[in-house]
Amino acid sequence: DTQRREDWQHDHCHHLKHDPNALDQLIAEATRLTDRRGLSQTLRGEVRAARTYFDNHRHQMDYPRFVAEGLPIGSGVIEAACKTLVKQRLCASGMRWKTKGAGIVLSLRALTQTVGRWAQFWQKIDQFGAACCC
Repeated sequence: DTQRREDWQHDHCHHLKHDPNALDQLIAEATRLTDRRGLSQTLRGEVRAARTYFDNHRHQMDYPRFVAEGLPIGSGVIEAACKTLVKQRLCASGMRWKTKGAGIVLSLRALTQTVGRWAQFWQKIDQFGAACCC
């Protein structure tokens, strides 16, 4: 049932974002599901894989804490940074880059595009000299 599956997914995503116990509950639900009689071996394997994934990535899925701390929990922020930081600079018309040159340019771009990092970089240069950067 497609609608039931979509409702289940929506509810669980909401709980994962707001309820600190939701991940444990989801893992327990997956464990119970793998023990269900009549479940095909294929589906049982998929549920085990999902349960293992959630268990192994538990440290990356503390969404209620991340939200409370004002941290992004989606990929949109990263995708926007890639577009702004990398694509706009390296993919302009006619540009060609070798790996080393692209790395240097992107390092400098990251320093200049991140609030406070350029000044922090120069403070380190003043404190330790240019050798710290090589």
